[in-house]
Amino acid sequence: MKTISSIEQLEALYGQPGETSLVKQLDHVIPEYAAFIEASPFVSLATCGPEGLDCSPRGDLPGFVRVHDRRTLMMPDRRGNNRADSLKNIIRDARVGLLFLVPGSGTTLRVNGRALISIDEELCASFAVQGKPARSVIVISVEDVYFQCARAIHRSRLWDAGAHVDAATLPTPGRILEVTSRKSIDGAAYDREWPERARNTMW
Repeated sequence: MKTISSIEQLEALYGQPGETSLVKQLDHVIPEYAAFIEASPFVSLATCGPEGLDCSPRGDLPGFVRVHDRRTLMMPDRRGNNRADSLKNIIRDARVGLLFLVPGSGTTLRVNGRALISIDEELCASFAVQGKPARSVIVISVEDVYFQCARAIHRSRLWDAGAHVDAATLPTPGRILEVTSRKSIDGAAYDREWPERARNTMW
């Protein structure tokens, strides 16, 4: 397999970025970038730690990531599976990367920075949904923010309903758990109980 092993080889293949690829990158959130953050109900959170890398999906009500000021974002952490992989990584390595998606928009927004985990009661309460405060709040100091052009979204037809996969053709979470647990977990029961469990533990 022929591979690339140097930056020089890479640049010879791809060339140099154009002006539009560079001028969009800032170290603070402008109103135009804030508009995407405030409209987004979904972000991927990338972290790194001694065990390796992690990329976690984070979904909530649109605008759940708060633009506190031009250099600070705040993201509530809610109930989950208690693995806390992202949070463990942030404690040991503050570097984070975020990719915001807005349903219907081809444009995505990328943010790089450093994070800390706040358990300030007043702050957590300010993110309450249905009377339930955030368990903690990830406070992100912005270092880089820029938009990503729409090619990936258009190529993937992500928002095109005609391209959506029928979920019934995919293995269910229960089926996967039954296989990975060597049948110590009842997959059918897990899938059957999931809707009610989700309703009771969403927030």
